[in-house]
Amino acid sequence: MSSTDQQDQEVPTEVVQPVQVLYCEICTFPPEYCEFGSSFTRCKEWLHAAHPQLFEKYYSEEALQSKLGTLSLEAQAMLEKDTAKKEAKAEAKADAALKKKMASQVVIKRIERNKRKYVTAIHGIEVFDIELKKAAKFLAQKFATGASVTKNAQGQDEIVVQGDVAEEVLELIENNTGIFKGIPAGNVEIVEDKKKKAAE
Repeated sequence: MSSTDQQDQEVPTEVVQPVQVLYCEICTFPPEYCEFGSSFTRCKEWLHAAHPQLFEKYYSEEALQSKLGTLSLEAQAMLEKDTAKKEAKAEAKADAALKKKMASQVVIKRIERNKRKYVTAIHGIEVFDIELKKAAKFLAQKFATGASVTKNAQGQDEIVVQGDVAEEVLELIENNTGIFKGIPAGNVEIVEDKKKKAAE
């Protein structure tokens, strides 16, 4: 028997299973790292409700005392202050993003092309966390027509759909259909963009 045959026989056949890691539903870190995120209080509430044993392991009185026992009183106060500041900053950022979202307008524009042909341009939906390429694909399938993402004259990304489908798109948004969930109907307007006739 050659040495290579012997080495082949000595290879262990035990299969090592991958480690199952639990991730926090709030910050997406593993629970033992939630304290380094910006939503620690909400993370703890989630862990307490979803995994009480892990909560006890990391945040019971004894666990906290053993952690804090190594810190000075000043360091403990600083840690609590930093955590509160981080959470307040994250909440303010989330509030600002929500206000911006609620103030944003979605514009559906009917654009007249030559010989009474129209295209429909939609811009402003990306503010509502809707991917433009997915929305263009959805509209192309819905209306059995061409739809693509392009830049308009102002340099903004918009979806251009072949045909006059402005009213139908408005209806989809108002009914929160398919990909358009989460856009308030009051934030949507239809605009006419007629082609100027050449002076005779």
